[in-house]
Amino acid sequence: MPDMTHALPPAALDAVLDRVASLVAPLWPLRDFVAVNPFLGLAGLPFAEAAATLRTLQGTELLPPRAFARAALAEGRLGAADLAEAGADPALLHETRPSPTPEPLLVTDVLDATLGTAWGAFALEEISRWAAAWADEGQAAWAMPWRDLPLHAAWRAAMRHDRAAEVAGLRGFRAALRALPAAPRDCIAACLAQLGLDAAAAGPYLHRALLSVSGWAALLRQRGWPAATDEVLELLAVRVAWDATLHALHEAPAFRAAWAARLAAPPRPQPDMSGDLALLEAMEAAHRRRLAAALAAPAPARPAPEAQAIFCIDVRSEPFRRALEEVAPAVETLGFAGFFGVALDWMPFGEDRAVLQAPVLLQPSLLVCEGVAGAGPAGTERALAAHGLRRKVRDTWDNLRASAVSCFAYVETAGFAAAAGLLRGALNRPAEEAPLARLLPAIAPGEWRGRPAGLSTEGRIAAAESMLRAMSFTGGFGGLVLLVGHGARTVNNPHAAGLDCGACGGHSGERNARVAAAILNDPLVREGLRARGIAVPADTWFLAALHETVTDTVRILDAERIPPSQQALLDRLSDRLEEAGRLARDRRAPGLGIPEEADPHADLARRSRDWSEVRPEWALAGNAAFVAAPRARTLGADLQGRAFLHSYDWRADQGFGTLELILTAPLVVASWINLQYFASTVDNAAWGSGNKALHNVAARLGVLEGVGGDLRAGLPWQSVHDGTRFRHEPLRLQAVVEAPEAEMDRVIARHPHLRDLVENGWLRLHSMEDSGALRLRHAAGDWRPLG
Repeated sequence: MPDMTHALPPAALDAVLDRVASLVAPLWPLRDFVAVNPFLGLAGLPFAEAAATLRTLQGTELLPPRAFARAALAEGRLGAADLAEAGADPALLHETRPSPTPEPLLVTDVLDATLGTAWGAFALEEISRWAAAWADEGQAAWAMPWRDLPLHAAWRAAMRHDRAAEVAGLRGFRAALRALPAAPRDCIAACLAQLGLDAAAAGPYLHRALLSVSGWAALLRQRGWPAATDEVLELLAVRVAWDATLHALHEAPAFRAAWAARLAAPPRPQPDMSGDLALLEAMEAAHRRRLAAALAAPAPARPAPEAQAIFCIDVRSEPFRRALEEVAPAVETLGFAGFFGVALDWMPFGEDRAVLQAPVLLQPSLLVCEGVAGAGPAGTERALAAHGLRRKVRDTWDNLRASAVSCFAYVETAGFAAAAGLLRGALNRPAEEAPLARLLPAIAPGEWRGRPAGLSTEGRIAAAESMLRAMSFTGGFGGLVLLVGHGARTVNNPHAAGLDCGACGGHSGERNARVAAAILNDPLVREGLRARGIAVPADTWFLAALHETVTDTVRILDAERIPPSQQALLDRLSDRLEEAGRLARDRRAPGLGIPEEADPHADLARRSRDWSEVRPEWALAGNAAFVAAPRARTLGADLQGRAFLHSYDWRADQGFGTLELILTAPLVVASWINLQYFASTVDNAAWGSGNKALHNVAARLGVLEGVGGDLRAGLPWQSVHDGTRFRHEPLRLQAVVEAPEAEMDRVIARHPHLRDLVENGWLRLHSMEDSGALRLRHAAGDWRPLG
């Protein structure tokens, strides 16, 4: 048994473990992949301090390479005035920043450096293999026998039989593991005592150990989100058990001397990151200058709107909105988070698992089930039976195809049946879409397997009022109001959900748009809204639509249900949407490398169904700004698809509840997106997911790069780089909000996480005055004019 003489007191250990577990940012599974701030657990530190910590602890980068600033200066996007404003030393542009070297904190670090071994990589391979088997969601034909046990217990049970470490040369490995305590926290305490680590050294050591398996730790962190689960600590126990066992089984004098020196050495001093931070601030000053100039452009005069189109705030919506306003001056566009204020669990027809259609920051209480339009109980039963049969056939064939015993028989017996699909894919021909019109959201009260579903009339009225007020859209309604969700159609793409709507939990936004439209078209809701001071004209009709972002097409849903009086307007609007799509595609073509002589419309359609396409679109690459203001503030601005645009009029925001919602939800989500792209650009090896062409899906949950290693979080290299240059510029989000500064200060004071983002420099918050001038909020809490 390990010597427990110097073990940490339980209370001290618990405090260290809880803090370390909270440092891990969550990672959502591929089916629900959404952008996450990978530095979430470090947001309580100033940005520069976090950069220094990661450089020392993990050998990873948080600040951009100096090549970005050099390129910006050479291309005229960065000037001497920007460098001077940020206090940046121009000489740094001609120097290369030394590569980071992590402090050797782990046993595997010291062993490999001293003896020339590769135990760090070996331990990671073994841990990753067993984590995938334990967490598997049906990819494996033969499931791990111990999946019903907690992770650490399952691993210990598996290690009684697994001889991989001993075959690799670790004689006595299994016996040494059996000597460690079975309870995860006790195991960690025993390992720390054996390694001679005191309370001061335990924190950095355990953080470094968790970072060495950060992908799987992030996935386990998400399983209990927003709380930190015991599963993260169980994985940590597995990792430190490897270290302790390797320590016990290596008696080489060189290693023992090196480990003793590591224990006696003082902590490495933090590197000075101020020079590189100043270069980043200079690049941000240059972008802020361009943004301020764009926002100062006068808004063109426009006629009274005959229709509105409400788009998600996603940066891909901004170019399409601008194109639509150009070709249809009588259409007013607005921006709102793509779940349209309706946070819900969606139960697809005939399925057993609800789908989250809301930002992951929210926990929806509303369940909406999909039902067959116009079908009575008998018709619904027949449809369910047919759907269930299709599911059984599908599952049977999937299992046959995946099975280690029957996969060859599958090829022999089903090869010709699969030929049509293979040929269609090879020729880039789309499969027929399932009709959406027959399946509608059931918003009336009901239940599903004992869980309440739908909304009462009063609940629908409250939801409608909240929705419209949050959009600052309580008057001036046109004859048609489009609620335009968005989604991306791609094939052979494990990260497909990352192209869909993050505000809808990494899914297409059409479901939320249909639910919102159904609520707002309800006659009883209209009556209730009128009593609450929002008079929606009787002939105004809300209509769901889907913006397909790969092809920049907008598909209108449920069009057959509009009143006949609005049919002519719908026809005109459909023509204008098609025209706007062509304009948007033409403008996107150069950025996608489509030659001038090529047809961008055909090429983008090909990208959506091409099995070999690694860059179907640029998604949110380039994002750099968030603007919450009336559309008049941005109507004359070409923001180049780099801004999240949220409609907001503070003068209509009684009590500033909408302001609080915007600052604590859409702004935070936009910051998460921004920092995910930032991280995947500055150090893709650490924070991204590497080369998409080498991805292997693990456990149906995430990807490995190649055949092993840690689960990869973040974005693929191809999402930020076109093969020649970066398509994302790593800048922190510039948030511009037209609202009283005192009210923003009050919101910031009430929400510690928002305060950390703003005051520790993870995003830059600006107010917009009536004149259009911007003022920046500084870490001390004061607002200062720019320049």
